[in-house]
Amino acid sequence: MTSRKLTCLHCGQVNRVPEERLGAAAKCGTCGARLVSEKAVEVDLAILQKAARHDELPLVVDFWAPWCGPCRMMAPEYSKAAEALAGQVRLVKLNTEAHPQAGAAYNIRGIPTMAAFIGGREKQRQSGAMPAASIVEWVKAAL
Repeated sequence: MTSRKLTCLHCGQVNRVPEERLGAAAKCGTCGARLVSEKAVEVDLAILQKAARHDELPLVVDFWAPWCGPCRMMAPEYSKAAEALAGQVRLVKLNTEAHPQAGAAYNIRGIPTMAAFIGGREKQRQSGAMPAASIVEWVKAAL
């Protein structure tokens, strides 16, 4: 039986999950939160860094800010993409206004910016608002 490491996006605990339970049944052993969601989950910088480093399921982060018009336009599209990619990839959001140090840590020059992390490394990056279908295509190409 093969398993994958996933960081809980709520408490930060690293969990080992059997592959057949990667769907809705996968829950954190510490806090009980779902590990794989059909929604984009808001995270802080510490949890993002831990998940990007440890997760064995691809992780895509949307760096955004509440004052950014294109970010607000892309938010519902990003949520639709999270539904379409559930179980294959985890989509998270990081508010760069609430966590300004994230911009420096990940060299974010403009928002919205999406970054795909696979195997502990950033594999691909895309700036600018995109519709859900384009987000899904971009993520699949990054894999």
